[in-house]
Amino acid sequence: MTAPSPLAPALAALRQRYQADKAQLLAPLQAPGGPAVRLLLQRLTQLVDQQLLALAAATGLPAQVAIVAVGGYGRSQLFPYSDIDVLLLVPPDNAALRPALEAFVTACWDTGLEIGSSVRTVDECLALAQQDITAQTSMLEMRHIGGSTEHFAQLLAQLPSTFHPQEFFLAKHLELRQRHTKFENAPYALEPNCKESPGGLRDLHTILWVAKAANLGHDWHELAQHGILTNLEAQQLERNETTLFQIRARLHGVAGRHEDRLLFDLQTAVALSLGLKNHTPQGQNYPVRASEVLMRRYYWAAKAVMQLQQIVLLNIQERLHPSQAAPLPINDWFADKNGLLDVRDADLYQHQPLAILPSFLTLQTHPGLRDFSARTLRALYNARDRMDATWRHDPANRATFIRILQQPSGILRALRLMNATSVLGRYLWSFRRIVGKMQHDLFHVYTVDQHSLMVLRNMRRFFMPEFTHEYPLCSELASQWAQPWLLYLAALFHDIGKGRGGDHSAVGAIEVRRFARQHQMAPADADLVEFLVREHLRMSTVAQKQDTNDPAVVRAFADCVQTPQRLVGLYLLTVADIRGTSPKVWSAWKGKLLSDLFHATLRMLGGQALQGQALTQARQQQAQVLLRQRGWPAESAQLLWNTLEPGYFLRHEPADIAWHARQLMLHVGSPQPIVRARPSLAGEGVQVLVYAPDTQDLFARICGYFDQANLSILHARIYTSPHGHALDTFQVLPTQLEMDARTLSSLIEARLPPALAAATPLPEPVRRQPSRRARSFPIPPHVSLEPDEKAQRWLLHISATDRAGLLYSIARVLARHGLSVQLAKVMTLGERVEDSFLLEGPQLQHTTRQLDLEKELTHILSVETTTKPHAHSTMAGR
Repeated sequence: MTAPSPLAPALAALRQRYQADKAQLLAPLQAPGGPAVRLLLQRLTQLVDQQLLALAAATGLPAQVAIVAVGGYGRSQLFPYSDIDVLLLVPPDNAALRPALEAFVTACWDTGLEIGSSVRTVDECLALAQQDITAQTSMLEMRHIGGSTEHFAQLLAQLPSTFHPQEFFLAKHLELRQRHTKFENAPYALEPNCKESPGGLRDLHTILWVAKAANLGHDWHELAQHGILTNLEAQQLERNETTLFQIRARLHGVAGRHEDRLLFDLQTAVALSLGLKNHTPQGQNYPVRASEVLMRRYYWAAKAVMQLQQIVLLNIQERLHPSQAAPLPINDWFADKNGLLDVRDADLYQHQPLAILPSFLTLQTHPGLRDFSARTLRALYNARDRMDATWRHDPANRATFIRILQQPSGILRALRLMNATSVLGRYLWSFRRIVGKMQHDLFHVYTVDQHSLMVLRNMRRFFMPEFTHEYPLCSELASQWAQPWLLYLAALFHDIGKGRGGDHSAVGAIEVRRFARQHQMAPADADLVEFLVREHLRMSTVAQKQDTNDPAVVRAFADCVQTPQRLVGLYLLTVADIRGTSPKVWSAWKGKLLSDLFHATLRMLGGQALQGQALTQARQQQAQVLLRQRGWPAESAQLLWNTLEPGYFLRHEPADIAWHARQLMLHVGSPQPIVRARPSLAGEGVQVLVYAPDTQDLFARICGYFDQANLSILHARIYTSPHGHALDTFQVLPTQLEMDARTLSSLIEARLPPALAAATPLPEPVRRQPSRRARSFPIPPHVSLEPDEKAQRWLLHISATDRAGLLYSIARVLARHGLSVQLAKVMTLGERVEDSFLLEGPQLQHTTRQLDLEKELTHILSVETTTKPHAHSTMAGR
């Protein structure tokens, strides 16, 4: 029988005292009132400090060991059930200390202190900080509790040498973007994580981490002193931080565990602990739950944090990467500042509120602009009081808003940004009523405003060729729709009547009719949008709850719809709406029910011209005409076309389709690469067709050949068939050597196939001198990675300075990560490149691999500005 430890009575007493003191501190969290939350977090921190010191004394922890708090505990912001991270800093010769260290850690656990401990020397800490950004971040907030001050002071003095502010900023910014992508880039999930979700506490931590690493301040007021924040912004951040502190602390208290998710079954308890109650607002005949008030409070705080963190991080980035290039004027109001729309006057919106909506229109109409600058975001944030009733009713603003909806691209980005900056709710006052509004059902996982924007996103994707693989029928129907903006408007308004009692579809129809009248829409357009909003639930109800094999059911639905145009619009809105409720709600079976009802109703309405294959057939027919003109049988292309999806025909013009058919009709499914080239129809350079079995490095090998041959890639269209063959088209141009287009075509046809068939490693990019402008005015690289609907393919967007060899360098990175390029859109805008890639590969299913890819791409885009060029544009030889 083992004898009891002589420390047992002392440890039991310490455990009892710690539990009693903690229970006393947490008791007020169960009821309204209680201490200020910041004071509570400090007292919890002090309680743990005291317990650690008492345990160190009880176990005889040697004085040469430093007890250091790290992470959130180091910030003195210890939540009731948060992790307690402790670093035990030991001298280099520490073998004899091991028994005492083990006794101390064991005692911590025995007394109820569940610490996460690490034992390291100063040198080991510094080495780890150099290698691991997470460890480096944790040590950034370290705080001495007890033991050796010498070792702690040594680490404190040497730790800054491990920080490279620019690299640290990049790493933390990529982490933030990846985390936001995971949560759909919005704070409005119905069960948000108040720490990790966009606008949560982790966003605030990220700001302070990068600020500390750059010596720009340790709290909001120090950031204001350094000019990173205004005093008002510092106050707003502190106020919203306090709101998030209160919610997280109460959440821990009512859950009785480490729980950062505002789960449905905890929301009411958290609300009641904050003193919120169910109530019926004056003039309203239905009650508002306490949980709804809580969540609205959370959403508005998180939204404000998102707005402010973007402003702050952009300001810090500008401090770390000061631009030598002056902003390029766009008009009297705006300028292009390294791809960001910048107001030329910081007070523009104060004295000219009519410039607010044109900001978003300008962002849409200038492809080189990817976002707003910090100054623009700050100006919008400070101009909220200028967006009043007079501003809303101004005819110029109404015309601008319609133009925003009617643009061929950038609609979703503009409206999401308008919602994030509170402009959308202030312009559409009825939309403001659904911002942050919960939906109490098992299907919706987003608030009403976020769901509406998700439906708009889905609708937009029907009109974008890169998403034709998701819902081919919807994409083909959308390609025939003359005025897409009417569908976007229906998506925006379809749930705008929620939360007002009664039938939200009827309320929404009234609201959109009022909008149509105020914005002077054509009567036929207004009738169509009103119908879609009023009936947006009907098709789903009929398809899922009625017998669509019964002609009477289909006839009744057809009588409601009346026209093929209404049917197509309602079908597209229904698919977009169901997909926008939750990733789990849509299923292939629901899709079949809807498409069966669609086709049955279409036949009853006599609208055969709107069948899904119409556009594909039209382009095939035009290509067949071109084939016959050259003496080829029209049916000769069918063998190739049978291997291709509708998306191929949506992405290629009939002339290219006919050329591909002529060149490949005898080589369908060829195991060997087929390369054909011809003088470009655009008037310069050569058009190159590559048909080959798809491999992970195929795109890289093609770009590598062009790089080695000193050929600039002006344009690339990448397509991969369901049968695993790549059908890629490039437009290339010699960068230096003058060569006849036909001679160059023959050279490419002879030399590119063996380069693709070779099993040799990818060659190193050719080093070339970057242009003078690229060296003098480098554009900060921007890399983003977002999943498609099923997270099986990912969209990579890249913006960077154009230089020779860049496209090949990007392709080599993708190949090194085992990624296959399914689609590529390559665009050069002066000195800037804007490239998009649809990627596929198992590596993208892991968040760490995603982050590694983004870091490596950003590093290459940054380093090559000064070391080597790219292969892309007419200007720099990209």
